Amino acid sequence: RQAGARGHIIGVDMTPEMLTKARGIAKQGGITNVCFRLGEIEHLPVGDGVADCVISNAVINLSPEKTQVYREINRVLAPGGRVSISDVMRMREVPEELK
Repeated sequence: RQAGARGHIIGVDMTPEMLTKARGIAKQGGITNVCFRLGEIEHLPVGDGVADCVISNAVINLSPEKTQVYREINRVLAPGGRVSISDVMRMREVPEELK
């Protein structure tokens, strides 16, 4: 809805199960301006400079190649594009009993 009538959304996940779930939710909501692609955040299945906005929600922290993640975000962003990241960051060591 926020993409507008002419906007298009590309959802990316590395698991077929999440893509199936996302497709079902989109269909249930009558959302037709979205497609879902299997891929990894380090190698996004999106062309160069095509995204006006990249949104990452709690996934960058899972990648061991964070520098590559940011390269990919830069690659797919259109000039003047924006990024929104919501993630977690460890501020101190995790206690042994929680590992």
